[in-house]
Amino acid sequence: MANGEALEARESADYDVVIVGAGPAGLAAAIRLKQLAEAAGSEVSVVVVEKGSEVGAHILSGAVIDPIGLDRLLPDWRSDPDRPLKTEVREDRFLWLGPAGGIPLPNALMPPLMNNHGNFIGSLGEVARYLGAQAEALGVEIYPGFPAAEVLYGAGGEVVGIATGDMGIAKDGHHKAEFARGMELRGRYVLFAEGARGSLTKQLVARFKLDEGRDPQKYGIGIKELWQVAPDRFKPGLVQHSFGWPLDNRTGGGSFLYHFGDGLVSVGFVVHLNYDNPTLSPFDEFQRFKTHPAIRDTFEGGKRLSYGARAITEGGFQSVPKLVFPGGALIGCAAGFVNVPRIKGSHNAVLSGMMAAETAFTALAEGRGGDTLDAYEAAWRTSDIGRDLKPVRNVKPLWSRFGTAVGIALGGLDMWCQTLTGWSPFGTLRHGKPDSDTLIPLAELPARRRKTYAKPDGKLTFDRLSSVFVSNTNHEEDQPSHLVLADPSIPIDRNLPVYGEPARLYCPAGVYEVVYADEAARTGPRFVVNAQNCVHCKTCDIKDPARNITWTPPEGGGGPNYPNM
Repeated sequence: MANGEALEARESADYDVVIVGAGPAGLAAAIRLKQLAEAAGSEVSVVVVEKGSEVGAHILSGAVIDPIGLDRLLPDWRSDPDRPLKTEVREDRFLWLGPAGGIPLPNALMPPLMNNHGNFIGSLGEVARYLGAQAEALGVEIYPGFPAAEVLYGAGGEVVGIATGDMGIAKDGHHKAEFARGMELRGRYVLFAEGARGSLTKQLVARFKLDEGRDPQKYGIGIKELWQVAPDRFKPGLVQHSFGWPLDNRTGGGSFLYHFGDGLVSVGFVVHLNYDNPTLSPFDEFQRFKTHPAIRDTFEGGKRLSYGARAITEGGFQSVPKLVFPGGALIGCAAGFVNVPRIKGSHNAVLSGMMAAETAFTALAEGRGGDTLDAYEAAWRTSDIGRDLKPVRNVKPLWSRFGTAVGIALGGLDMWCQTLTGWSPFGTLRHGKPDSDTLIPLAELPARRRKTYAKPDGKLTFDRLSSVFVSNTNHEEDQPSHLVLADPSIPIDRNLPVYGEPARLYCPAGVYEVVYADEAARTGPRFVVNAQNCVHCKTCDIKDPARNITWTPPEGGGGPNYPNM
């Protein structure tokens, strides 16, 4: 029942494999399944559902891409005239920024795994669109604009499929004239490639206790703009990363600046979500970063084209949950396969999709279904994914414990030790508490650490709402909010007096506001949720100190529409 209205039965379709999410991991899995079936002279039915309005619409990354995954999945991609990656890295720079200048860090000091030569700069959204075309050419069914809203379970508790969300429900819960039930897509196996902090992945982790014995997953928020820069400011193939200003030593994060394509520059900023300062705004720190003397010249005479934000998994090796459960598996960023110091995860996403597909295909060929794909869980640590993540497993914990300056130095030492000897002086460090538990109350925050931010100039620095506009974000307004408060009183009664309600600051899209009846007297506060602004970064689901906000999929196709992010 929904608001007293009877629900008709959902239509259902059966497949061998159902895949949730048309990102690099999900599409790589779909392609690999079809490749294996073609090689074996057999048939395998594969369907991919994607919450974005089209493949690539919700994909956002830096992106400097290690091509190892693409090379294995599609060995001829480099010779394809329609290939999505054409700019190779030509120059690699690392900077330590202070308020007025920057110190270049010699590349010779960097562990070999930090070298970006041989990698490509481009748009991960374009990579997803390319993979989507390859998958469809092989016979994969892809349905964009249909978010997976529910996991379906069999009589034995195994995962047997997913249901897409109902459409045409009004804010008050009644069914509009265009109401349509979601579809049930059932499979012998279901692969979840939802990306960081997926709504169904969260449920699966809790139901099957997949995080038991693992460290809590850690996250960062990555905020990005795409610029068209003046020809004399463009340096094709330049990759530049920085640490330090504008963040203090206690707050982890850094920047990227990538020159690619025809005069395009991707500029972004990552803030680790274990920060403790409730007055910090990742969005505004990013805008400040662009004003640095070593950065701002790049954008003189340029034009901002697009904006976006998303959460990034940062827990790494020790935070990867158990990947398998009866009837399915986690792949890509849903599994947490991002290499934090390299700021890369798409290569591991592709590799994990392929590995899960190979395991599922073997099971299908043996006539199995609904069981646990144990071979995938057993294999990843000794695969290229494990070899990529294990040597960097202590970088984030060291950074969190000792601050940016000492933590990065110790992390570099640890990576060098493992590169040269295969041994770490630190063993495997733990992450500690989840990111929702790291804020300190305003009463304990020293005055010198309280943050205030300058007004944007509209040329180099911008406000949230103008940024959301260039993200092409759109939601059907007459629908229930997809941002669900477990207790609507908490933002004003608890978070506001203790933390100043940090949701209004950590959200990069202006979704959350505290509005006063009398602004001058600061009386009569109420909490406002502008769900239509949401860019689906899911930071609120991660950082809220009361764990009171749950992100759920909105009506199909809602959210950002990134053309080239």
